[in-house]
Amino acid sequence: METTLKGQVALVTGGTKGIGQAIADRLNDRGAQVVVTARNAPEENPKGHHFIAADLTTADAAATVAQEILAAYGRIDIIVNNAGANLSPGGGFNSLDDEHWLNDWQLNFMSVVRMNKALLPTMISQKGGVVINISTGAAKLPLWEMTMSYSAAKSALNTYSKALANELGPQGIRVNVVSPGLVKTTLMMDFIENIADSSNVPADQVFQSIMDKVGVPIGRMADPEEIAGLVAFLASSEARYITGINYSVDGGAFPAV
Repeated sequence: METTLKGQVALVTGGTKGIGQAIADRLNDRGAQVVVTARNAPEENPKGHHFIAADLTTADAAATVAQEILAAYGRIDIIVNNAGANLSPGGGFNSLDDEHWLNDWQLNFMSVVRMNKALLPTMISQKGGVVINISTGAAKLPLWEMTMSYSAAKSALNTYSKALANELGPQGIRVNVVSPGLVKTTLMMDFIENIADSSNVPADQVFQSIMDKVGVPIGRMADPEEIAGLVAFLASSEARYITGINYSVDGGAFPAV
């Protein structure tokens, strides 16, 4: 398979830990020059990714990131919008105030819209590029007691991504979505610990209740590298006829084909 990305410049937002780090490392291994963003610099950067500090919930951050990438490399070939998180408390609609909804909206939706708007004109001038937006299985199967505002923001991301794919396809730019299910990351384990602490229930019991609620036929969480493999494929020329698709990587949790 021709999956080399040599000579290409890739941006991975939220690329210093978890799924983002795994994606950045995989793209690097395929030959891409990888730029990663996060609010804070990583303690370790063994692959030597170009790091840009950015809080993508703010309106100006995307323009700053784009300017630094284009000043350094003069092009952008791959955008992986991975930055995102479930920022709000559980408990359903009555536990969420305006600030919770707006925080999830800024991080999980508007950060993507702004980042793409800042870099897509360059892709259009290049007559090619790939955008991969990282969503979540919870956008299709929301857990009202844990992910209501997060799921709603990611659902909007899915719709936006399809519209963007339809608009940009004629200009040689592919847009796809990857929707992980439960992934074993530090953020996920912290999420479980927080629920355990707030409900005075052992963490392993919380983990099992989430697994039972979601229903994962494979019976385990994914490793971040298992998400990264699909992203690397979609970024490559092997996927050159694939656009406008939302891929579930959830161990079979979604109950329909």
